[in-house]
Amino acid sequence: MLEELEDLFESSTIRPTFSYVHIILALYIFEKHPEGIGRYRLKENLLIGSGTARSLINKLSEIVDFIEVSGNNKRRGHVLTDKGLRFLKMLKKKIPLLEEGNTKALEEIIIQDKKLNAYICLVKNSADKLNSGIEQRDAAIKVNGSGATCLIFDGNDLKYPKSPNIQNNQVKIGYDLQKYFKLKATEHNTELDKDDVIIVGLGDTSERARLATLNSALTLIE
Repeated sequence: MLEELEDLFESSTIRPTFSYVHIILALYIFEKHPEGIGRYRLKENLLIGSGTARSLINKLSEIVDFIEVSGNNKRRGHVLTDKGLRFLKMLKKKIPLLEEGNTKALEEIIIQDKKLNAYICLVKNSADKLNSGIEQRDAAIKVNGSGATCLIFDGNDLKYPKSPNIQNNQVKIGYDLQKYFKLKATEHNTELDKDDVIIVGLGDTSERARLATLNSALTLIE
């Protein structure tokens, strides 16, 4: 799936400073703004500079034809093209849920500073690519997030990944939190299936938590 985006990184001079997570998140953001979104608002959402945002918009428009000027009016920003919508639809079959989490409801697994913001992501049928969750935590930290916690659905319960420090079976989360995640899946017209993975990413701002969560999720996507 991500190989379709490789052309966006080609350059005769300097390699672009955006990464896959910025491309994917940009598509989610464009979808949420069907009236159009401009470069300034995009950079604020993606936590990138103006030059990087300009480069990303140009490449999404000119190289892969995923976005276009809204109603031929640049002042209204850009919107997704039919091609961009098709790619996002395919992507959302793998990641159907990406939304801000309720830190009060997530207290069981947020053991750090309660002032942190949280985002929730559901990655379908990806448990076979998950080990202890360290790679996903590191991916969150790589984009200046505060970490990430992964949970695997075994068909009945959501459980923590196996840890080299724990010899017995995987530990499942509490009933209320199980119910919370299942409700979130339902709200996004999906449900938890065996081998699905839930990721909770943390950050000092909502935008940072979202970026951290999605970057963690991309480690489970080919």
